[in-house]
Amino acid sequence: MKKNFVFAMMAAFALAACNNQSPKMDEKPADVAETTSGMKIAYVEVDSLMTQFEFAKEKSAELEKKSLNARNTLTQKGNQLQAAANNFQQKLQNNGFTSREQAEGVQAALQRQQNDLAALQARLENELASETQKFNEALRDSLNHFLEVYNKDKKYDMILAKSGDNILMASPKLDITKDVINGLNKRYKKGASSASGKKADETKTDKK
Repeated sequence: MKKNFVFAMMAAFALAACNNQSPKMDEKPADVAETTSGMKIAYVEVDSLMTQFEFAKEKSAELEKKSLNARNTLTQKGNQLQAAANNFQQKLQNNGFTSREQAEGVQAALQRQQNDLAALQARLENELASETQKFNEALRDSLNHFLEVYNKDKKYDMILAKSGDNILMASPKLDITKDVINGLNKRYKKGASSASGKKADETKTDKK
């Protein structure tokens, strides 16, 4: 599994706290300009968020490691199956089996091995997909909750997610990425410290 599995989900973010009504499609361009001119808009660079937010970095690395382990396991078992299949074919061509029943027994064992490998691949893929979905949801919730608090003071009408070319052009003045990342990391470290302290207290209590 590659890193784009994380980037793909982030491209779908549409983080907005809108205080004004959106202009209707049948309004005149002049009315649209007048309506939007007073809006306070900002954006967050998704790629920077994924590479600088500690939670995203840690979980992405964790998922990458699990993905690599899964690929290695499947490759190893696939090579073993291929070697067994080659050996079977060679013995079959050289009349290496004492009976037809023996050959059919080996062939059936190979089929079971192939079925087991396919089942293992499906299970590993489902596990990774499930963990990736949980990570995506946790990341989205963390960002949304932070922005709710953050925007109480900033009072933006809209906060956009900038990923790739989904925003063709935007002024750097609208970029709040660094501010958001710093805030997210500060809150994440505080939460991690609290969790660590709680775990230490529970360990002391258990030892008593």
